[in-house]
Amino acid sequence: MPAFATLCLPEAPTVIAPDGSTVRVLLSLAGGSMAHFTLRPGQVAAAVCHRSVEELWWILEGRGTMWRRQDGREGFTELRPGVCLSLPVGTDFQFRADPQQGLSAVAVTLPPWPGPDEARQVSGPWVASP
Repeated sequence: MPAFATLCLPEAPTVIAPDGSTVRVLLSLAGGSMAHFTLRPGQVAAAVCHRSVEELWWILEGRGTMWRRQDGREGFTELRPGVCLSLPVGTDFQFRADPQQGLSAVAVTLPPWPGPDEARQVSGPWVASP
């Protein structure tokens, strides 16, 4: 059985996600991992698809839009504090922050994030910004 763990949100980003969002890696267990994602005001993440993991996102701050496509269906979801959404395995997705405010979310990845080769780039509705 794993030991108890406690972690405060790191002040500085830990890594940059394959989609370009800033990530502060949080804790993980055998079944899943957790991270905090941010986009700057007006930033657009690259469109990606996860090869083997699925995620649950909960929006903490800011506003934006999430695009998702899976099995011939697609849609846009308004992102605002309190919204929770799922990204099943094989879902193409892209998100962007509102021009006036950044966006932050906590995501749980199931199983834990395996590394940078997990995400592959796909075509999305917007041009990604650096």
